[in-house]
Amino acid sequence: MASSATRKTSPLKILGATFLLGVFAVLLYQFGLFVMVIWLSINNPSSSAFMKATLSELQATDPSARLEYKWVDYGQISTNLKRAVIASEDANFTDHEGVEWDAIRKAWKYNLRQAERGKSKMRGGSTITQQLAKNLFLSGARTYLRKGQELILAYMIEAVMSKQRILELYLNLAQWGTNTFGAQAAARHYYKTDAARLNSYQAAQLAAMLPNPDYYDRHRNTTYLRSRTATIVKRMRQVDAP
Repeated sequence: MASSATRKTSPLKILGATFLLGVFAVLLYQFGLFVMVIWLSINNPSSSAFMKATLSELQATDPSARLEYKWVDYGQISTNLKRAVIASEDANFTDHEGVEWDAIRKAWKYNLRQAERGKSKMRGGSTITQQLAKNLFLSGARTYLRKGQELILAYMIEAVMSKQRILELYLNLAQWGTNTFGAQAAARHYYKTDAARLNSYQAAQLAAMLPNPDYYDRHRNTTYLRSRTATIVKRMRQVDAP
């Protein structure tokens, strides 16, 4: 008869099995995300993780709250807005492969200096592709784990989607106000026009709002917003939209 020592499973084996199970679970999760990225390359989403989180937050205080949102195809979005967003958010959008490591390093150093000075204003260093990954699948939490997943998703998206599709998704899912999402809803909300009819100044102003849309929804005529809009108008001429 086997001794009790023989029957007992080694703690090392348990640890190894647990580790392998964890690795398998992570790989399975990443595969599931990749399948979703493939699906989104040819299908238009009706919502995003960030939209759902925003709606949930709004309905916590107002159960009747709704989002302003309407999908429009790429050709129905003004070239002005496409160029303005690229000029403002990611000037190298058409050239990079989803992540700009130099921009991340610069943002990291800047944020360290800000923290040392006790200031809260931070930079993200994220490309349009990374922002799309966050909006589609992740939360707004600033954690290393979330950032790591964002980078993986960015490479997945770039591997599967064209630059035009990435920009189409981004412009349709970006937040442009407290409850306003997407280029069409933003154009209607701020200028009572369609996304296809945005002029260069309107497009640049929308692009300038992207880093803090909730604030600019309530403060639409700040000195900084006017200055940033003027800068983007000038930069728009230097970039091309896919």
